[in-house]
Amino acid sequence: MSDQTHPAATYGSYLKIDDLLSLQQPRSAGPEHDETLFIIIHQVYELWFKELLHEIDHVMQLLEADEPHRSQHTLKRILTILKVMVAQLDILETMTPLEFLSFRDRLDAASGFQSDQFRQIEFLLGVKSEQVIRRFADGVRARVALERRYGAPTIWDAFLRYLSREQYDVPQSHLARDVTASIEPSPEIQRILIQVYRRDPKNAELCERLVDLDEGIQEWRYRHVKMVERTIGTKRGTGGSPGAAYLRETVGRPLFPDLWAIRSDL
Repeated sequence: MSDQTHPAATYGSYLKIDDLLSLQQPRSAGPEHDETLFIIIHQVYELWFKELLHEIDHVMQLLEADEPHRSQHTLKRILTILKVMVAQLDILETMTPLEFLSFRDRLDAASGFQSDQFRQIEFLLGVKSEQVIRRFADGVRARVALERRYGAPTIWDAFLRYLSREQYDVPQSHLARDVTASIEPSPEIQRILIQVYRRDPKNAELCERLVDLDEGIQEWRYRHVKMVERTIGTKRGTGGSPGAAYLRETVGRPLFPDLWAIRSDL
């Protein structure tokens, strides 16, 4: 028998348009004109963060399945998403400092510093912190997700395991490293990567896509800090977050230092 209980999907029902359009709820009196833009931009960013997590997880699965070409394809998609995210900052920068101040006090303790999804992305890329996890209450969705990401391998770990299966002599100390630790430069890994670049075009291209990812995240960080400086200067962020001072510390810090270190040796 055919299922008569579910009506045919429409554009609105499939995308939950009514629910989506109900989620923008300004808190300012009036409300202030620019608060709607502020809310929509940040909600869109959270959707992109969700998609980035989805795609990075997929890259890691493809690497574990020894599918470098499909991994490269997905990494290109990730880079394109990052470029869209950076471009969206142009829209946010059409809001002047005074326009932001017109509703800023209504944000109370809310801050982009509290985006657990962006922290999950950082964890997947090797930037892990127990302090970040402790900002969220026990048992809430955000903390559960961060705890899981904290103890899981990073994309760099998946890449090293892939290289090992490609018959590169990746030291066991790297294959079994503490995945909660920072990714530090390694002369041993750099020697392997130089071999890859000189003799292995397929995997050299994969390395370049990881460099693209690293550079894309750095570009996002730079544009983000400049947007914050442009909007609030050196003030502390909403909710008492460090604001631009903290963000500046993250700019220019490579995710995969070995891929950058070998450039002068090729």
